[in-house]
Amino acid sequence: MGRKRLDLRHILIFALLGTMQFCSKQALEFAPNVELVSTLTMVYTLVYRKYALIPIFVFIFLEGLIAGFGLWWFPYFYLWPVLWGVTMLLPKKMPGWLRIPVYAGICGLFGLCYGSLYAPFQCYAFLGGDWSRIPAWIAAGVPYDVVHAIGNLSLGTLIWPLCVLLRRLEGSSPFGNRAAEQ
Repeated sequence: MGRKRLDLRHILIFALLGTMQFCSKQALEFAPNVELVSTLTMVYTLVYRKYALIPIFVFIFLEGLIAGFGLWWFPYFYLWPVLWGVTMLLPKKMPGWLRIPVYAGICGLFGLCYGSLYAPFQCYAFLGGDWSRIPAWIAAGVPYDVVHAIGNLSLGTLIWPLCVLLRRLEGSSPFGNRAAEQ
């Protein structure tokens, strides 16, 4: 298969998908540590592969634009790409019965690890802070990470059905042809 070109239609679609991630996070603000961003990150990665970074970075930019470009925002530049990278490493062809448990499991595991991945930056260790505070920060956050994991695991069951839907909506575009591979 030749190289895919990014056309105006997909630039707009990716902007919309990133905005959907942002809006989903805002809509679930009432439920601490429950979010659709992880689910959508995996869906976009499974459907669009490397191009999924576009909506991910649109989401990150919108978060900073609306909530402020504070120190809390910078870890997003490595947190969401970590989930993207793990999803990219999953096999493209997976038995149908295995998809939902694997995708939901990865999504849940990311929720469980989120606080630990965020902790070094939260403790400002990368900015000359105190590295010794990181284990205490992680330990204090375990209950929140467990809630995050349960939410991600539950919402992660939607990953494969959303992939199927997005591929159908893509139709005959160069990105949508992967539906035949599955």
